Amino acid sequence: MARLEPASADLLPGHRLFLQREDEHELGAFKWRGALPTLERYRRSGAEGVVTASTGNHGAATAWAAARHGMRAVVFVPDGASAAKLDLLGRLGAELVVGGADLDVAKAAGAAYADEHHLPFFEDGAERAQFEAYAAIADEIVTQAPDLPGAVLVPVGNGALLIGVGSRLAEIAPSVRRIGVAAREAPVMSHSFAAGRVVESQRCATFADGLAVRVAIPLAVTELQTAADEMVEVSERELALAVGALAAAGLRVEGSAAASLAGARAIADRLPERVVLLITGRNIDEQLWRRAVERPGSFPG
Repeated sequence: MARLEPASADLLPGHRLFLQREDEHELGAFKWRGALPTLERYRRSGAEGVVTASTGNHGAATAWAAARHGMRAVVFVPDGASAAKLDLLGRLGAELVVGGADLDVAKAAGAAYADEHHLPFFEDGAERAQFEAYAAIADEIVTQAPDLPGAVLVPVGNGALLIGVGSRLAEIAPSVRRIGVAAREAPVMSHSFAAGRVVESQRCATFADGLAVRVAIPLAVTELQTAADEMVEVSERELALAVGALAAAGLRVEGSAAASLAGARAIADRLPERVVLLITGRNIDEQLWRRAVERPGSFPG
């Protein structure tokens, strides 16, 4: 169970703030929750390996889960992927294939490789086993919170995390507002949510690589219509400022993990008193982290 902890009032003045610490897992991110059951299903169907594409955390979770199931993991990553995450992937035994302008290009290459080698392709965000696994986070929040929160804010990349958490909250605590936070420079899931259908976007230029999705997954867009109440977009500078604020509070987090705080600050005047932020991961390159902490103004506003 991930820890739910109270946070300094300085992070979000006028609110009682709690942090769901998914960053404290040994992998430094929440993705292990969805990878374990998905790979178990593949193994039971007879697969000896799995192929996936990732900017880092999902690939690491896939390699970690594969090792536990006695499977091989082939992970396609885009050019310019985080050095810290590539190092983690290597230490976990992933077979790395680097190439492609962004995650969606790497994903296409990975899917083609999987087809050629008769291996399952694990598309992050398109597996219902992930949604079900992430639902446990909602259970943990409700169980640990001293009082039921008024809102839970969740970073949004491909949308799977918000689907899992939001759907379970709708069942067990329907009064809680379920708010997704997307990067303004990677807005495809936010725009698709607003439209109620998959929309096209060519923008995917966020330093928060966990949010860097350019092509929406149709299943995720459909599920989000009932899993989420609203979606907020934040700028690169707002993300950097949130990274810095969390650093000042003693937490080293990646840009995607800071999205929940950035979103809460953007709509603070209309949030209820009790707020939970999902802190999704800590795997960030040192140079990028220092830039966000020391020079947030260097990011576009």
